Amino acid sequence: MYRNEKLLIGKNEEKEVCILPSMANRHGLITGASGSGKTVTLKVLSESFSDAGVPVFVVDVKGDLAGMPFPGEANENISKRVEKLGLEDFELKGFPTTYYDVYGKKGHPIRATVEGVGPRLLSRMLDLTDTQEEILGVTFRVAEDEGLELIDLKDLDSLLNHVIDKRQEYSIKYGNISTQSVTSIKRAVLNLEDAGGNLFFGTPSFDVRDFMKYDSDTGRGYINILDAQSLFKSPTAYVVLILWLLTTVFNELDEVGDLKKPKLVFFFDEAHLIFSEMKDNVIKQLIQIVKLIRSKGVGLYFISQSPSDINDEVLSQLGNRVQHVLRAYTKTDEKSIIAAANGFRSNPKFDTAEMIRLLGTGEALVSFQNEKGEPEIVEKVTILPPQSRMGTITDYEREELIRKSRLYGKYEESENVDSASEKLERKKKEAEEKALEEEREKEYLRREEELRKKEEELRLKEEKMRNKTLTSSTTKTTTRRGKSIGEKVGDQLVNKTIGKATSKVVNSLWKNIFK
Repeated sequence: MYRNEKLLIGKNEEKEVCILPSMANRHGLITGASGSGKTVTLKVLSESFSDAGVPVFVVDVKGDLAGMPFPGEANENISKRVEKLGLEDFELKGFPTTYYDVYGKKGHPIRATVEGVGPRLLSRMLDLTDTQEEILGVTFRVAEDEGLELIDLKDLDSLLNHVIDKRQEYSIKYGNISTQSVTSIKRAVLNLEDAGGNLFFGTPSFDVRDFMKYDSDTGRGYINILDAQSLFKSPTAYVVLILWLLTTVFNELDEVGDLKKPKLVFFFDEAHLIFSEMKDNVIKQLIQIVKLIRSKGVGLYFISQSPSDINDEVLSQLGNRVQHVLRAYTKTDEKSIIAAANGFRSNPKFDTAEMIRLLGTGEALVSFQNEKGEPEIVEKVTILPPQSRMGTITDYEREELIRKSRLYGKYEESENVDSASEKLERKKKEAEEKALEEEREKEYLRREEELRKKEEELRLKEEKMRNKTLTSSTTKTTTRRGKSIGEKVGDQLVNKTIGKATSKVVNSLWKNIFK
């Protein structure tokens, strides 16, 4: 609940525990065992931020966050908790919500271009080796140098074929390119496409500023829910999407310093995957973003079972913490509980580690930062009940909300952009046509030369025949001064016969040239 310009999250007999909006971009952590109440805490935080006029992005892994647009249903459990906490102004209500789904089935599609994701993140998505990642980097460099836009996986596959065809030339310019490595990348791209990756890559590319919207009537921030039930089946794709979103937000938003309240807050469920699926160089990139993104007015909240699931450097940046019950069955579990307890500022009223074992469902140890940016003493509280509906919604309800959304029609249809695959196809056709034209020109010149030689042979043959005929005639008529009429007729017949033969051969040759 948003009350007195604070986000009320939980209460005990002595005090209310609230997040100060000005400290909300100090990031946060929600941890606890399965069934301990993490989802309820996430909902209460999201609803409170929305009431405070702060847009929220949440990842819905199980589909149980989808009910936020609808008022919750009064039941005995909620009534008892409201009465216990003395929440006289508590009301069940819905919140402005927008649904998203990478695959476009349960929400507006989220797309990115291949070049927008970049070779490093794409290499992680394709699970490439270091050598293959270097080759992919060269491929992106070729695209940049030759003005080839990489929009979707078809573009990338076409460019990889192009790199293979011109491997020797590119190896001289960019370094050795192994055909085997390129072929392995092509197989990985095919596998990604089969897994639905072709739906993520394309245009129009998603504008992250569409997360930062407000209800025009109430001023409440929109709760943006990414349905990740299908996406979660490919943990690597999930992680890459998250990192792409954070990188894009970080790059596109302006520096704003400390604000009275955040411009946008992210909640990432199953956060252990983010760190277990990343290579060291990618984790370093994430650490840098976590440290700097708060200056863009953005808060990040990670949800997982144990604080030990989170990278230590990232963990040190998470100033607002909610710890639900953890159960210890092994020495490793005991270490996790002790590590979680050590992350809080001690309260002399109880042993933090012991209390973590004893917490009931809906209870939590909580410590938020005060106005000085210092962690408050840890408190045991009961988390407020959510005001919106718990659980899933029907397909009909979801479809109705999607169609009524302010974004409906903006991202639903993919765009056909003139990009690398089309340009390379045109270049290939142009090269083939040029080669065909050159071959025709060579054939024309060859046949023309053949005709010239034949004409020369015929001329020489004709001249030889004439000389022979003249010699024979001269011998027979050496005593005569002129030819008889019969001899003249004979000469004409010879010339006519030779002329016809020559003409016939020449015509035949020209027909062969131009047929």
